[in-house]
Amino acid sequence: MASPIIDSDDMESRSGFVVPLWIDGREVFTQETFDVISPVDGKVSWRASSANESDVMAAVEAASTAFLSWSKTKPAERRSVFLRAHALLIEKRDLAKKYSYVETASSETQFAFEYNAGMELCLQLANLPAAMTGTVPETNEAGSRAMIIREPYGVVLGIAPWNAPHVLGLRACLAPLAVGNTVILKGPELAPATYWNFVSILHEAGLPRGCLNTIYHAPQSAASITQLLISHPAIKKVNFTGSTKVGSIVARLAGQNLKPCLLELGGKAPAIVCEDADLSLTAQQCVLGAFIHSGQICMSTERIIVHSKILADFKQALKAAFEEIISQGKPTVLITEVAAKRNKELLEDAVSKGARAVCGDLATPFGASNTLHPVILENVTKEMNLFYSESFGPSVAIFPVKSDEEALALANDTEYGLSSAIFTEDLRRGMQLARGIETGSVHINGMTIHDEPWLPHGGAKRSGFGRNNAIEGLQEWTRTKVITWKD
Repeated sequence: MASPIIDSDDMESRSGFVVPLWIDGREVFTQETFDVISPVDGKVSWRASSANESDVMAAVEAASTAFLSWSKTKPAERRSVFLRAHALLIEKRDLAKKYSYVETASSETQFAFEYNAGMELCLQLANLPAAMTGTVPETNEAGSRAMIIREPYGVVLGIAPWNAPHVLGLRACLAPLAVGNTVILKGPELAPATYWNFVSILHEAGLPRGCLNTIYHAPQSAASITQLLISHPAIKKVNFTGSTKVGSIVARLAGQNLKPCLLELGGKAPAIVCEDADLSLTAQQCVLGAFIHSGQICMSTERIIVHSKILADFKQALKAAFEEIISQGKPTVLITEVAAKRNKELLEDAVSKGARAVCGDLATPFGASNTLHPVILENVTKEMNLFYSESFGPSVAIFPVKSDEEALALANDTEYGLSSAIFTEDLRRGMQLARGIETGSVHINGMTIHDEPWLPHGGAKRSGFGRNNAIEGLQEWTRTKVITWKD
């Protein structure tokens, strides 16, 4: 298979590469392509194949055919494929890092976090499916017996984003594959080569043809291709990770076609800082939670809720952590100019209405059109768009409170509910607060960004429904069947 000259620092030397689709076990190059712009320098990195209706139908047919045999394979056979894939992911780590940097401007920290999580997921899913069991319940009628078994759905659609491509992309396909489904993976137009690379690894590991079909499309084709896929009778379930805005569209399409769906959507993660918190640790975790990957993570910390008794001391600790962790004077890179523009507008609106910078620079020009200076704000109020909007960028706001009740009310005053954090030395108090926060996960004395393959992951409220990871994540991709018989 052809590969761009990824080892070269010269972007122009890669411009002739076209990222192919993967359909029925082979690479497919389409007549229509689209540019892939690197956020690193704003130039065209390469082009990507753009699927049309015919390509979608071919992918669905291949997945449907492959399901007939893949669904009958034993866990040990799937395990062998996943273990080989895990070994190849280790072997080709440096190549994956370069793709990720070119397409998403991923830092060493962000890449290590999400790539390691993807590898751990692959290893876990090699073994966990064998532990899934059915049940044999009692029945009412004498001489009657029953069993409940779990079966794969069939062909499932996975739609995964650009911002953590390995863990989120692999999760979208490996979990369904692990329990016998086949998959159509709709990769992001912003990071197609990163997806192509790990999908190629899965095929090299021995995944049979048709089990995983990967398509991309030009941005203007998103609505038509997505609707075509979700409405196709062969697609039995949909998995979407992305924004709440797009997730609501996916949910509507799935509902119209009576398809179940798993949604992991946006967030507005709060971090509650109690009076007894370790201020140095807390400040470090809050800065990391807010600014890893320029804040472009659905679990990024967006509200730091601090008990007023320690506000002054905590602000000093926060400034020290900010200066230690953030490169001073250097703006951070966002994925697109549109993303940066939206964040700049949120900040300008907040400042015009009275918000102030505790840390960071709001005065210095940003530089490139897709860059922003990290900033920590105070005096953010409900009249500002930033109060309720998920910024998905390098900003976070501090809010003083006088009680735990006020802290919980502020933490829950959002339509989102994905992740949260609590900092306290009193575990009993931390657990009480954790029970009151309306989020899918709560991390006591740890940052809001946290994802492990053996812990169920998902949201509450408009952050989505369903769970990824662990046994709960596997059960999402099986349905129960009741079988009864009489002696």
